[in-house]
Amino acid sequence: MAENLNKLVSKLSKRGPHRVLVGDLEYAGLPGKIYTPAEGNGLPAVAFGHDWMTDIKRYHATLRHLASWGIVVAAPNTEKGFMPDHRGFAADLETTLQILTGVKLGTGAVTVAPGKIGFAGHGMGAGCAVLAAAGRNHIKAVAALYPAATSPSCEDAAMNVNVPGFVLGQTERDFVTTGNPVNVAARWAGSCTYREIEGATQQGFPELSFSRLAVGMGRPQTGAQEITRALLTGFLLHRLDGQHKYSGFSNAEATAKKVTSFDATGVRLKLDEIEHTAF
Repeated sequence: MAENLNKLVSKLSKRGPHRVLVGDLEYAGLPGKIYTPAEGNGLPAVAFGHDWMTDIKRYHATLRHLASWGIVVAAPNTEKGFMPDHRGFAADLETTLQILTGVKLGTGAVTVAPGKIGFAGHGMGAGCAVLAAAGRNHIKAVAALYPAATSPSCEDAAMNVNVPGFVLGQTERDFVTTGNPVNVAARWAGSCTYREIEGATQQGFPELSFSRLAVGMGRPQTGAQEITRALLTGFLLHRLDGQHKYSGFSNAEATAKKVTSFDATGVRLKLDEIEHTAF
Protein backbone atom coordinates (compact mmCIF):
# COMPACT_ATOMS: atom_id res chain seq x y z
CA MET A 1 0.00 0.00 0.00
CA ALA A 2 1.31 3.46 -0.93
CA GLU A 3 2.22 5.68 2.02
CA ASN A 4 -0.28 8.43 2.84
CA LEU A 5 1.37 11.80 3.52
CA ASN A 6 -1.73 13.79 4.49
CA LYS A 7 -0.83 14.24 8.16
CA LEU A 8 2.77 15.17 7.42
CA VAL A 9 1.73 17.55 4.63
CA SER A 10 -0.65 19.24 7.05
CA LYS A 11 2.13 19.55 9.62
CA LEU A 12 4.83 20.79 7.24
CA SER A 13 2.53 23.27 5.50
CA LYS A 14 2.54 25.26 8.74
CA ARG A 15 5.45 27.32 9.99
CA GLY A 16 8.15 25.33 11.81
CA PRO A 17 9.52 25.75 15.33
CA HIS A 18 12.62 27.84 14.56
CA ARG A 19 12.93 31.60 14.80
CA VAL A 20 14.20 32.90 11.46
CA LEU A 21 16.90 35.44 10.68
CA VAL A 22 17.24 37.13 7.28
CA GLY A 23 20.54 38.49 5.97
CA ASP A 24 22.26 39.57 2.78
CA LEU A 25 24.56 37.68 0.42
CA GLU A 26 26.02 41.06 -0.57
CA TYR A 27 28.76 40.77 2.05
CA ALA A 28 30.18 37.89 0.00
CA GLY A 29 29.95 39.85 -3.25
CA LEU A 30 26.75 38.23 -4.56
CA PRO A 31 23.37 39.99 -4.57
CA GLY A 32 20.75 37.99 -2.72
CA LYS A 33 19.33 36.93 0.62
CA ILE A 34 20.04 34.30 3.27
CA TYR A 35 17.32 32.79 5.47
CA THR A 36 18.53 30.85 8.48
CA PRO A 37 17.28 29.45 11.78
CA ALA A 38 18.46 31.64 14.66
CA GLU A 39 20.87 28.94 15.83
CA GLY A 40 22.14 25.48 15.06
CA ASN A 41 25.32 23.64 14.08
CA GLY A 42 25.71 21.28 11.13
CA LEU A 43 22.43 22.35 9.55
CA PRO A 44 21.22 21.33 6.07
CA ALA A 45 21.25 24.02 3.39
CA VAL A 46 20.10 24.74 -0.15
CA ALA A 47 20.87 27.35 -2.77
CA PHE A 48 17.54 28.43 -4.28
CA GLY A 49 17.11 29.72 -7.85
CA HIS A 50 14.37 32.16 -8.89
CA ASP A 51 12.25 32.02 -12.04
CA TRP A 52 12.72 34.16 -15.15
CA MET A 53 12.48 37.89 -14.41
CA THR A 54 11.29 37.17 -10.87
CA ASP A 55 12.87 38.93 -7.91
CA ILE A 56 13.66 36.75 -4.90
CA LYS A 57 11.33 38.88 -2.75
CA ARG A 58 8.52 36.91 -4.44
CA TYR A 59 9.75 33.83 -2.55
CA HIS A 60 10.04 35.44 0.89
CA ALA A 61 7.33 33.30 2.53
CA THR A 62 8.67 30.07 1.01
CA LEU A 63 12.29 30.67 1.97
CA ARG A 64 11.30 31.80 5.45
CA HIS A 65 9.17 28.66 5.75
CA LEU A 66 12.11 26.38 4.96
CA ALA A 67 14.30 28.17 7.50
CA SER A 68 11.61 27.81 10.16
CA TRP A 69 11.99 24.04 9.76
CA GLY A 70 15.76 24.16 10.27
CA ILE A 71 16.98 24.49 6.68
CA VAL A 72 19.39 27.27 5.74
CA VAL A 73 18.43 28.83 2.39
CA ALA A 74 20.32 31.32 0.27
CA ALA A 75 18.93 32.82 -2.94
CA PRO A 76 21.13 34.77 -5.37
CA ASN A 77 19.27 37.68 -6.95
CA THR A 78 21.22 37.62 -10.21
CA GLU A 79 20.31 37.04 -13.88
CA LYS A 80 16.92 38.77 -13.64
CA GLY A 81 17.05 40.34 -17.09
CA PHE A 82 15.09 39.47 -20.21
CA MET A 83 17.97 37.37 -21.59
CA PRO A 84 19.51 35.61 -18.59
CA ASP A 85 22.69 33.55 -18.75
CA HIS A 86 21.54 30.14 -17.54
CA ARG A 87 25.04 28.73 -17.24
CA GLY A 88 26.05 31.82 -15.29
CA PHE A 89 23.08 31.48 -12.94
CA ALA A 90 23.96 27.83 -12.32
CA ALA A 91 27.47 29.00 -11.39
CA ASP A 92 25.95 31.55 -9.00
CA LEU A 93 24.01 28.76 -7.29
CA GLU A 94 27.23 26.77 -6.86
CA THR A 95 29.00 29.86 -5.47
CA THR A 96 26.10 30.36 -3.07
CA LEU A 97 26.60 26.88 -1.62
CA GLN A 98 30.30 27.56 -1.18
CA ILE A 99 29.43 30.70 0.78
CA LEU A 100 26.99 28.81 3.01
CA THR A 101 29.51 26.13 3.93
CA GLY A 102 32.42 28.51 4.34
CA VAL A 103 31.28 30.94 7.04
CA LYS A 104 29.30 31.15 10.27
CA LEU A 105 25.87 32.60 9.65
CA GLY A 106 23.32 34.66 11.53
CA THR A 107 24.88 36.06 14.68
CA GLY A 108 27.66 33.48 14.45
CA ALA A 109 25.57 30.72 16.02
CA VAL A 110 24.73 28.90 12.77
CA THR A 111 26.89 26.58 10.69
CA VAL A 112 26.09 24.42 7.67
CA ALA A 113 27.28 20.82 7.30
CA PRO A 114 29.18 20.37 4.00
CA GLY A 115 27.60 16.92 3.72
CA LYS A 116 24.03 18.25 3.93
CA ILE A 117 23.79 20.59 0.95
CA GLY A 118 21.68 20.71 -2.19
CA PHE A 119 20.02 22.83 -4.84
CA ALA A 120 16.42 23.92 -5.25
CA GLY A 121 14.62 26.31 -7.55
CA HIS A 122 11.50 27.36 -9.40
CA GLY A 123 10.98 27.67 -13.15
CA MET A 124 14.21 28.96 -14.69
CA GLY A 125 15.89 28.58 -11.31
CA ALA A 126 14.83 24.93 -11.14
CA GLY A 127 16.34 24.29 -14.57
CA CYS A 128 19.54 26.03 -13.50
CA ALA A 129 19.60 23.99 -10.28
CA VAL A 130 19.65 20.86 -12.45
CA LEU A 131 22.50 22.35 -14.51
CA ALA A 132 24.43 23.13 -11.34
CA ALA A 133 23.92 19.60 -9.97
CA ALA A 134 25.00 17.71 -13.09
CA GLY A 135 28.12 15.70 -12.41
CA ARG A 136 28.46 17.03 -8.85
CA ASN A 137 28.20 14.26 -6.30
CA HIS A 138 29.22 16.40 -3.32
CA ILE A 139 25.61 17.56 -3.01
CA LYS A 140 22.86 15.42 -1.49
CA ALA A 141 19.67 16.30 -3.40
CA VAL A 142 17.96 18.61 -5.89
CA ALA A 143 14.39 19.93 -5.79
CA ALA A 144 13.13 21.32 -9.11
CA LEU A 145 9.73 23.04 -9.02
CA TYR A 146 8.32 23.35 -12.57
CA PRO A 147 11.76 23.34 -14.24
CA ALA A 148 11.81 25.59 -17.32
CA ALA A 149 13.84 25.08 -20.48
CA THR A 150 17.43 26.27 -20.23
CA SER A 151 20.47 26.64 -22.48
CA PRO A 152 22.30 24.32 -22.14
CA SER A 153 19.39 21.94 -21.71
CA CYS A 154 18.44 20.96 -18.16
CA GLU A 155 16.67 17.93 -19.66
CA ASP A 156 20.01 16.70 -21.00
CA ALA A 157 21.78 17.70 -17.78
CA ALA A 158 19.37 15.56 -15.75
CA MET A 159 21.02 12.49 -17.28
CA ASN A 160 24.15 13.41 -15.29
CA VAL A 161 22.43 14.13 -11.96
CA ASN A 162 23.08 11.09 -9.81
CA VAL A 163 21.74 12.43 -6.51
CA PRO A 164 18.07 12.08 -5.48
CA GLY A 165 15.65 14.50 -7.08
CA PHE A 166 12.17 15.89 -6.53
CA VAL A 167 10.50 17.31 -9.64
CA LEU A 168 7.15 19.09 -9.52
CA GLY A 169 5.08 19.43 -12.68
CA GLN A 170 1.70 20.97 -13.41
CA THR A 171 -1.65 19.37 -14.10
CA GLU A 172 -2.94 22.01 -16.49
CA ARG A 173 -1.66 24.39 -19.14
CA ASP A 174 -0.38 27.69 -17.79
CA PHE A 175 -0.57 31.14 -19.36
CA VAL A 176 2.95 30.40 -20.56
CA THR A 177 4.37 26.86 -20.69
CA THR A 178 8.13 27.13 -20.46
CA GLY A 179 9.46 23.64 -19.86
CA ASN A 180 8.91 19.90 -19.73
CA PRO A 181 9.21 18.79 -16.10
CA VAL A 182 8.10 15.24 -16.93
CA ASN A 183 11.03 14.79 -19.31
CA VAL A 184 13.42 16.16 -16.69
CA ALA A 185 12.16 13.51 -14.26
CA ALA A 186 12.26 10.77 -16.93
CA ARG A 187 15.91 11.51 -17.73
CA TRP A 188 17.09 11.84 -14.12
CA ALA A 189 20.07 9.54 -13.57
CA GLY A 190 19.50 9.00 -9.85
CA SER A 191 16.28 8.27 -8.01
CA CYS A 192 13.63 10.87 -8.76
CA THR A 193 10.23 11.62 -7.26
CA TYR A 194 7.78 13.27 -9.67
CA ARG A 195 4.53 14.81 -8.43
CA GLU A 196 1.77 17.15 -9.57
CA ILE A 197 -0.59 19.25 -7.44
CA GLU A 198 -4.19 19.68 -8.52
CA GLY A 199 -4.75 23.13 -10.04
CA ALA A 200 -1.17 24.29 -9.43
CA THR A 201 0.87 25.98 -12.15
CA GLN A 202 4.36 27.42 -12.57
CA GLN A 203 3.10 31.02 -12.65
CA GLY A 204 1.09 30.53 -9.45
CA PHE A 205 3.95 29.54 -7.16
CA PRO A 206 5.69 32.89 -6.43
CA GLU A 207 4.08 35.41 -4.10
CA LEU A 208 2.45 37.62 -6.70
CA SER A 209 2.57 41.37 -6.89
CA PHE A 210 -0.48 43.46 -7.78
CA SER A 211 1.21 44.47 -11.05
CA ARG A 212 1.64 40.83 -12.14
CA LEU A 213 -1.97 40.09 -11.25
CA ALA A 214 -3.13 43.14 -13.21
CA VAL A 215 -1.53 41.92 -16.43
CA GLY A 216 -2.74 38.34 -15.97
CA MET A 217 0.64 36.79 -15.06
CA GLY A 218 -0.58 34.08 -12.72
CA ARG A 219 -3.35 33.94 -10.15
CA PRO A 220 -3.40 33.41 -6.40
CA GLN A 221 -2.79 29.75 -5.53
CA THR A 222 -2.45 29.92 -1.75
CA GLY A 223 -3.53 26.33 -1.11
CA ALA A 224 -1.19 24.94 -3.75
CA GLN A 225 1.67 27.05 -2.38
CA GLU A 226 1.18 25.54 1.07
CA ILE A 227 1.18 21.99 -0.31
CA THR A 228 4.27 22.75 -2.39
CA ARG A 229 6.13 24.11 0.63
CA ALA A 230 5.22 20.98 2.60
CA LEU A 231 6.42 18.62 -0.17
CA LEU A 232 9.62 20.61 -0.59
CA THR A 233 10.31 20.81 3.15
CA GLY A 234 9.70 17.11 3.73
CA PHE A 235 11.91 16.07 0.83
CA LEU A 236 14.80 18.29 1.98
CA LEU A 237 14.52 17.24 5.63
CA HIS A 238 14.74 13.62 4.53
CA ARG A 239 17.39 13.83 1.84
CA LEU A 240 19.62 16.54 3.30
CA ASP A 241 19.18 16.05 7.03
CA GLY A 242 18.47 12.31 7.08
CA GLN A 243 15.23 12.59 9.06
CA HIS A 244 13.67 9.20 8.42
CA LYS A 245 10.20 10.22 9.59
CA TYR A 246 9.95 12.24 6.37
CA SER A 247 11.15 9.44 4.06
CA GLY A 248 7.70 9.28 2.46
CA PHE A 249 8.45 12.56 0.69
CA SER A 250 11.08 10.67 -1.30
CA ASN A 251 8.68 7.81 -2.05
CA ALA A 252 7.52 8.08 -5.66
CA GLU A 253 4.28 6.27 -4.85
CA ALA A 254 3.29 8.17 -1.67
CA THR A 255 -0.13 9.82 -1.78
CA ALA A 256 -1.63 13.03 -0.42
CA LYS A 257 -4.80 15.05 -0.93
CA LYS A 258 -4.67 16.99 -4.22
CA VAL A 259 -1.26 15.44 -5.00
CA THR A 260 -0.69 12.93 -7.79
CA SER A 261 2.51 10.91 -7.59
CA PHE A 262 4.15 8.97 -10.41
CA ASP A 263 6.55 6.05 -10.21
CA ALA A 264 9.03 5.42 -13.03
CA THR A 265 6.41 3.67 -15.16
CA GLY A 266 3.91 6.47 -14.53
CA VAL A 267 6.46 9.08 -15.60
CA ARG A 268 7.09 7.26 -18.88
CA LEU A 269 3.35 6.96 -19.55
CA LYS A 270 2.83 10.63 -18.72
CA LEU A 271 5.65 11.59 -21.08
CA ASP A 272 4.18 9.47 -23.87
CA GLU A 273 0.80 11.14 -23.32
CA ILE A 274 2.32 14.60 -23.56
CA GLU A 275 4.30 13.78 -26.68
CA HIS A 276 1.23 12.34 -28.42
CA THR A 277 -1.00 15.32 -27.57
CA ALA A 278 1.57 18.06 -28.35
CA PHE A 279 0.73 20.38 -31.19
